[in-house]
Amino acid sequence: MKLCELIKNIPGASIFPEGADIDIQKIVIDDRAITPNSLFVCLRGGSVDGHNFAQSAVKNGAVAIVTERFIPKIKTAQVVVGDTRSALSYLSASFFGEPQKKLKIIGVVGTNGKTSVSHITAHLLNSASKKAAVIGTLGAKCGQDYMSTDLTTPDPFMLFSLLDKFVKAGASYVVMEVSAHAISLKKVAAIDFEVLIFTNCTHDHLDYFTDFSGYRQVKKSIFSGQSRFFVVNTDDVLGREIYSSAPHKSVTYALNAPSDVFAINLKESQEGLSFVLNMFDMVYKTKTRLLGEFNVSNCLAAACAAFLCGVKPFDIAKAVQTIAPVSGRLEKIATVRGANVFLDYAHTPDGLDKSLSFVSATCVRDTYCVFGCGGNRDKQKRPIMGRIAGDIADFVVVTSDNPRDEKPESIIRDIEVGIRSVSLDYITIIDRKSAIEYALERLECGDSLLIAGKGAEEYQEVKGERLAFSDRQVVLDYLSGLEKTNNE
Repeated sequence: MKLCELIKNIPGASIFPEGADIDIQKIVIDDRAITPNSLFVCLRGGSVDGHNFAQSAVKNGAVAIVTERFIPKIKTAQVVVGDTRSALSYLSASFFGEPQKKLKIIGVVGTNGKTSVSHITAHLLNSASKKAAVIGTLGAKCGQDYMSTDLTTPDPFMLFSLLDKFVKAGASYVVMEVSAHAISLKKVAAIDFEVLIFTNCTHDHLDYFTDFSGYRQVKKSIFSGQSRFFVVNTDDVLGREIYSSAPHKSVTYALNAPSDVFAINLKESQEGLSFVLNMFDMVYKTKTRLLGEFNVSNCLAAACAAFLCGVKPFDIAKAVQTIAPVSGRLEKIATVRGANVFLDYAHTPDGLDKSLSFVSATCVRDTYCVFGCGGNRDKQKRPIMGRIAGDIADFVVVTSDNPRDEKPESIIRDIEVGIRSVSLDYITIIDRKSAIEYALERLECGDSLLIAGKGAEEYQEVKGERLAFSDRQVVLDYLSGLEKTNNE
């Protein structure tokens, strides 16, 4: 693709020399990855500025650079833009033929619930014969085709490559998780969403955003435009702020606040949920295998989005009944000696509180919890999550999550500060496999165990490596061992 064509949609872009007509075959952000006919984009990071590598990129063969300031020493073509991160989104979109304009894209924003809402929304659309793909923490999926992704919201080049694949696969809709990091880094700048869903804003990522005020402002910023419709949770304080800024384009949902879409007569058990769905005063009884009151809220969010995309309320209520449990999201994965074992991705205070509260409220006997916190991440939430676990569970096993570059012992000590403020009924076991097995050994009929923090992840991040590890597999291996023992 010619450079002039590639940059035509970037707001305020200027090219030097004017009219440069260069063939571009690759967009690169790492000067070490340059190949012939590459365009190098200078990105500014927290500790590294890509502008400092522009000369190296040209030396390695870049035929043009995208920069936020003209660099006199560079003799090749330069495209000067106001923000190279935003420009990268537009460049990637152009490179793949603007696939986002050929799809109706639904973005899901929020601290918790993004993955579940994305999968539920896609299910409602697909049930109405509106072919929908999904992009998020669990990867990218279109029909039976699955592609792994490293990030909740992929970097622009991969993101628009996926959208292009979905267009070619015949998809009409894409439901994608939009993380706060992705908003901050302008990954979706080139996308005009059909619908943006706001789930909630609670404590998380303060290692990156410094304070909660900055974090919530980033989430709120994407709702200043960039979408035809907003779907907003008015149970959430920030949700009410978003709605008050754009009531004319918002549809609201809630469990406890006034809203367009809500649920009543909610009944929950460890087998599923039943409730009455009220959509704009149209009332339908429905049920689902999903667990926890928060999943009713997730269903309401998805129902609003599906309605805005043309699915009838009756069909939405019917499709809710066939939603499959989302992998690693408060998923019942086993029964051990009459005790139920649940897997959940809960890695925030709010997420752990809601999941553990459900397990405790529906448990016949004692509630156990195995969890840890990630290293090199928000340290403030560790004692908070410890206090939540100690307050709700009858017994807690504190273990390692993804320690990354931190010592697991140090992370666990931070968690213990919170637990000890409310309970002494806990143990620390650094090795996660041993911790899960310890909890499983204690289970008796009527107990419930929540294994929280990693969900469907199949690895542990330790000192720069991703080591194969699965909470689910540990449980399945334990059950296999029990069965073998019982048969001997």
